[in-house]
Amino acid sequence: MGTVFSFDIRDRPTPEVRDALAEAVTWLHHVDAVFSTYRPDSAISRMARGHIGMSDCPPEVADVLTLCEGTAATTDGWFSHTPGGRLDPSGLVKGWATELASQILYDAGARNTCVNGGGDLQLRGEPTPGSAWRIGIAHPLRPGHLLTVVTGRDLAVATSGTAERGHHILDPHTGLPATGLASVTVTGRHLTEVDAYATALFAMGDAPTRTWTRTHSAYETLLVTTAGDVWQSERFPAV
Repeated sequence: MGTVFSFDIRDRPTPEVRDALAEAVTWLHHVDAVFSTYRPDSAISRMARGHIGMSDCPPEVADVLTLCEGTAATTDGWFSHTPGGRLDPSGLVKGWATELASQILYDAGARNTCVNGGGDLQLRGEPTPGSAWRIGIAHPLRPGHLLTVVTGRDLAVATSGTAERGHHILDPHTGLPATGLASVTVTGRHLTEVDAYATALFAMGDAPTRTWTRTHSAYETLLVTTAGDVWQSERFPAV
């Protein structure tokens, strides 16, 4: 998926937890093999070229595309798994894969974990008893500086922006790069949704993102415009 994953497990390393960690890593490699747009032999790349159809793909391809269609509907088309006219569900896959890796650990008894997929995180439990996780959000316009620190338990955090990869998120309505914002951070319970919404809100821009956030109370948003203006929703979990 063109990024780095890491696991922070604060529970006792039982044999079950160790096996689950190995299973989670295997799962992420499988997702990469199926969905990577960087690999010409992946199912999604072959499907995009028209070399195979849905019936030739692993079943999770249909699951992911269904999730993408639902996200497109809840964002009035601002999320798209065909940006620029090419099949590419990357805006949802990374969060989905990370959340399921976190679930594998949880099912094995690891209840206090942070799974980090390229800076997008699924948090469970606590890092230490009585303490919340603390997640630094990089300032998109000031390299090396933090914009804020997000705190929480059982929380998903995702950021879309230009700091790492430039203007790589397309406006699905025009096919051109979205340029109104420098970054958007979204928080909620499930990274599958939070990661996809971060992509969609970045494409929306400033005013539509504020409106969308106010009408979707399960999610909180922090945005930075290209001019350096900062806005956050009322319950955004920052210190």
